[in-house]
Amino acid sequence: MIIKNAKVYSDGCRFVEKDLIIRDGRIVFGAAPQEGEDVIDAGGAYALPGLVDIHFHGAVGHDFCDADEAGLQAIADFEASKGVLAICPATMTFSEEILNGIMDVAAAHKNERGADLVGINMEGPYISPKKVGAQNPKYVMAADAGMFRRLQARSGGLIKLVDVAPEEPGNLDFIKECRDEVRISIAHTCTDYDTAKAAFAAGASHMTHLYNAMPGITHRAPGPIIAALEDGAEVELITDNVHIHPAMVRFTFNTFGANRVILIADSMMACGLPDGQYSLGGQAVTVRGPRATLTEQPGTIAGSATCLFDCMKRAVLDMGVPLESAVRAATLNPARSIGIDADYGSLDAGRYGNVVLVDDKLDIVKVIRHGEVIG
Repeated sequence: MIIKNAKVYSDGCRFVEKDLIIRDGRIVFGAAPQEGEDVIDAGGAYALPGLVDIHFHGAVGHDFCDADEAGLQAIADFEASKGVLAICPATMTFSEEILNGIMDVAAAHKNERGADLVGINMEGPYISPKKVGAQNPKYVMAADAGMFRRLQARSGGLIKLVDVAPEEPGNLDFIKECRDEVRISIAHTCTDYDTAKAAFAAGASHMTHLYNAMPGITHRAPGPIIAALEDGAEVELITDNVHIHPAMVRFTFNTFGANRVILIADSMMACGLPDGQYSLGGQAVTVRGPRATLTEQPGTIAGSATCLFDCMKRAVLDMGVPLESAVRAATLNPARSIGIDADYGSLDAGRYGNVVLVDDKLDIVKVIRHGEVIG
């Protein structure tokens, strides 16, 4: 396949007008045209790498934690239709027994047409009981290296991220013990600045949905956000126009830098569906417009109802984030974060031929997965 006349997101995270060539599902440069080869005239459209979502829970009526192969495939198909071609869905706070079933389904999944399952984000249960958010407090527990390793083995090595509240007893020891086995993220936490600094020194390097379910910044209690800034952590942002004010989104890109921000959807099963009653982690959720909240606690946000592509689009059109920075935060940065950037996250030679063509309004024109047009 040859994609001609495209503004290609290239080295240096900038757009360059050039052609893209995909052979055997991967991007190549300098290859001679082949007889009968498919040619797409992009007509000046932007060519983005396939997006990479490392933190979301579900879509189109299905949840990753349902531990259902048909549901997982439906999620993968939906995400691919929205330009998200690599997925690392998140578990919720559950018991090891329940998590076992989720790992089994993920390990057995054989995707043939949707977004590639490239990892698992283990968002619970090693969180603070005081910052559960939409997680189920019944299953919150101290971090357990043995349990993590059993789940990792069961998943076939798919767990790429483990979320931890470092202030809880024993959790710093977990970070020290497992730092070389998985990326560790600070999440759902009441940690102060000093404890967060200790967590980063112990081996944490990531912040889950920055600003949400954690202490904020004050001049006498700088908290985990300033610790993350000082220690070079990468940070997730949900840019659905519900979780974070646009000014804080711009502030984060300007302070942390576009190379350290990762856009996530944190979407739940209502993504792609109309308003109504849904569930997340076994708890009832009400969705009205882009806002999803616990039905019994309407002041508690319960994930989002927005896919990653639309989060990226809103960051640019509604929040004033430069297109180049937003694309990087939805492609290259998450791919590097979980160690899959040799295959995903850019349009460099050797990467999978995952391309999203979008027009000047950032509407999707075509989605190409492994060199094949889908949809």
